[in-house]
Amino acid sequence: QVQLVESGGGLVQAGGSLRLSCAASGFIFSFNAMGWYRQAPGEQRELVATITSAGNTNYADSVKGRFTISRDGAKNTVWLQMNSLKPEDTAVYYCNGFWGKHYWGQGTQVTVSA
Repeated sequence: QVQLVESGGGLVQAGGSLRLSCAASGFIFSFNAMGWYRQAPGEQRELVATITSAGNTNYADSVKGRFTISRDGAKNTVWLQMNSLKPEDTAVYYCNGFWGKHYWGQGTQVTVSA
C-alpha cells in the first residue's frame, strides 16, 4: 500500500520559515511528479508547487520567490522550503505523488501568525 507521510508543519510568525518533508513508502517506482498542495478553511485545495522526475518545477504565483521545492527521486522524497511566510499561507499542506493516478498524504498544518 502506498503511503505518503508529511512532516515539518507548525506555527510560525509572519516572515519566518518552515521546511516540509514528505516520504513515500510502499511504491517501488519513481513518481512521475511530486508536489505540494494546500487547503485553507472554506477554500478549495490549490497547487503550491510541483517537481517532475526530470527536475522541472512549477509554482503558484503566490509563492514564487518564497518557496522552493526539491526532491530525491530515487527515494520518492520531496521537500518544500517556505521562506518569508505570510498569514495567507496558513493551510493544511498535502504531499502528492503522481504515477498513473494521484496519491495523497494526510496533510500537515501550517499556521502563520501576523
